[in-house]
Amino acid sequence: MAKQLGASEALLDAMFNIDQHAEMFTPAERAALTFAERMTTDARGVDEEVWAELRAHYDEGQIIELAAVIGLFNYFNRFNDALQIPITGRSLE
Repeated sequence: MAKQLGASEALLDAMFNIDQHAEMFTPAERAALTFAERMTTDARGVDEEVWAELRAHYDEGQIIELAAVIGLFNYFNRFNDALQIPITGRSLE
């Protein structure tokens, strides 16, 4: 879907290693990606540093929308994993 919306292969690859490719993302994008990673791997670990960075770039409504989208995609991933639905589109090899 990201490619259909204009994301380059290099940008998609960079998302798998944001720290090494930080220059490819705006500070707001990095804040959102950090929030997404933290919400996905340790939702209770969204600490004050993450909140402060989010608030520097987004208002409360936007943060809620980000959380809703992240949560929805986490749900899709778990649903598909549990039903063993194969990944389509992008090869992870």
